[in-house]
Amino acid sequence: MAKSHACSSPDHHVHDAAGFVAAVERACSERGLRLTEIRARVLGLVADAGKPIKAYDLLDKVREGEGAGAAAPPTVYRALDFLLANGFIHKLESVNAFVACHHPNAAQHSAPFLICDACHKAVELEDEHVVATLDAQARALGFSPQTQTLEVHGLCAECARK
Repeated sequence: MAKSHACSSPDHHVHDAAGFVAAVERACSERGLRLTEIRARVLGLVADAGKPIKAYDLLDKVREGEGAGAAAPPTVYRALDFLLANGFIHKLESVNAFVACHHPNAAQHSAPFLICDACHKAVELEDEHVVATLDAQARALGFSPQTQTLEVHGLCAECARK
């Protein structure tokens, strides 16, 4: 029987953006990384969104406020690059949007996502077996995988009931 993981629950997502940013700050400190003001601000916006958020929407939110990044939109893209490279957020390629990673203390990793086409929520599945199977099958064909992005589109349970 498959082992159940917290990330497999649709209710498992970042509920407290400030707490999430604090957890990432601790992870950065432990890893010798620098979480600048703009990086923390962008991370907080991604975490606060509650569903995948596009870069243009992040830019608009940064411009609405004051402080880091308000006058220089390219800094938002550099912040996203840093957050992605260090595994604090994931990019959902099929919808060109970003979500907070459920476990900021972990190293960068691959995770399958379930994406609802109606409400646009995304569930990060913590399933090492799926990731390992894809990796093994690719390698068996002589392919050297660098990253994986597995996104399954459909309807979440709530939207399917409507």
